[in-house]
Amino acid sequence: MLRVVRQSKFRHVFGQAVKNDQCYDDIRVSRVTWDSAFCAVNPKFVAIIVEASGGGAFLVLPLLKTGRIDKAYPTVCGHTGPVLDIDWCPHNDHVIASGSEDCTVMVWQIPENGLTEPLSEPVVVLEGHSKRVGIVTWHPTARNVLLSAGCDNLIIIWNVGTGEALINLEDMHPDVIFSVCWSRNGSLICTACKDKKVRVVDPRKGKIIAEKDKAHEGARPMRAIFLADGNIFTTGFSRMSERQLALWNPKNMEDPISVHEMDTSNGVLLPFYDPDTNVVYLCGKGDSSIRYFEITDEAPYVHYLNTFSSKEPQRGMGYMPKRGLDVNKCEIARFYKLHERKCEPIIMTVPRKSDLFQDDLYLDTAGPDPALEAEEWFEGKNGEPILISLKHGYVPGKNRDLKVVKKNVLDNKAPKKVEKPATPQKPKNEVKLEELLREVKSLRDLVTLQDRRIAKLEDQVAKVAI
Repeated sequence: MLRVVRQSKFRHVFGQAVKNDQCYDDIRVSRVTWDSAFCAVNPKFVAIIVEASGGGAFLVLPLLKTGRIDKAYPTVCGHTGPVLDIDWCPHNDHVIASGSEDCTVMVWQIPENGLTEPLSEPVVVLEGHSKRVGIVTWHPTARNVLLSAGCDNLIIIWNVGTGEALINLEDMHPDVIFSVCWSRNGSLICTACKDKKVRVVDPRKGKIIAEKDKAHEGARPMRAIFLADGNIFTTGFSRMSERQLALWNPKNMEDPISVHEMDTSNGVLLPFYDPDTNVVYLCGKGDSSIRYFEITDEAPYVHYLNTFSSKEPQRGMGYMPKRGLDVNKCEIARFYKLHERKCEPIIMTVPRKSDLFQDDLYLDTAGPDPALEAEEWFEGKNGEPILISLKHGYVPGKNRDLKVVKKNVLDNKAPKKVEKPATPQKPKNEVKLEELLREVKSLRDLVTLQDRRIAKLEDQVAKVAI
């Protein structure tokens, strides 16, 4: 790939791993053979799929809990088979979905300060797949809409607020689905399948809008993601097993806009995309590097920027949303690289001399507020992401808990009809205080009884002595 000197503010982006004491150590990263990222990050927590005996589990660590992680640290452990994929809800930093070999999808509510005991009770269990679930991904702009894809070649879109499967996309994919990605406003999805086809699907109409056969001719897994302008970026393998990346226009998928050969390594390339800067980061499983490219409107459209290299190969990778970055240090991306026994943050920085806010680097970015409710999206409405400024840093708001309305049903709003008046819930502190007072009273009673008994025994001893 030719390096052409051209104007770009991202030409000098450099990556840097953090110091050892800022890593998460002694984590047994999952060894399951599945090409997902094994790690999900948001501005509050990092979640990592780990080895678990007799089921599936993942760790959820507050970002500041660095250093050695105790072997007894509590996990999220409700699945009966290995966990294959996890994804944080973009609209609530305490809600995470997981897909597993046990054919279920589970949605979990993480307590404010992380776990203090193992979490085995999900807020909702979504059952509908007949084989293992390898992909879970939340809708970018509608609240409580979750997509799952399984090895039964079925895509299900759930309304998590009612626990219902509202869209089933079957008979579209004749083989295993390698990747699924929502478009920027969530009106379309693009999929990469083992039959070597990339498809663009309108999920609400259940129609394939565009498809490309043999997008990459190699047999190894492909990945396909939507870009902000609606184009599609894919990674895959050539017939000669060289790794490739390509850019497509879904309105005309006959020929790619651009194709690049990379190298002959056999790790699947996981693409991470920043829609604000139009930079794509490629992390190969088993590689020890992250390559990054800028996508523009001028030929050759995909411009190589640089490579971050390290010594250790990566088992998986987490990617921090833009609102979780440190804007004062000109950080434009942060990755969480999984080694065999640890997780290492890697920070991508644009070198700048000024300490002022760099508004050309930090355009308004997608915030945590949903543009639509689930019902509106299923009825056919679309909504663009609600953008926020990062000028004064991102301040997380108070996340509302996912409320259980009835069995296996979640909602962020109170139910519209309430038949019985709910008994007012006491605050946790009051409940604990009452428990302590009860305990103190019972102990007092016990002491009084013992005093009486001792006095009685003393009297008896006195009589015997006389």
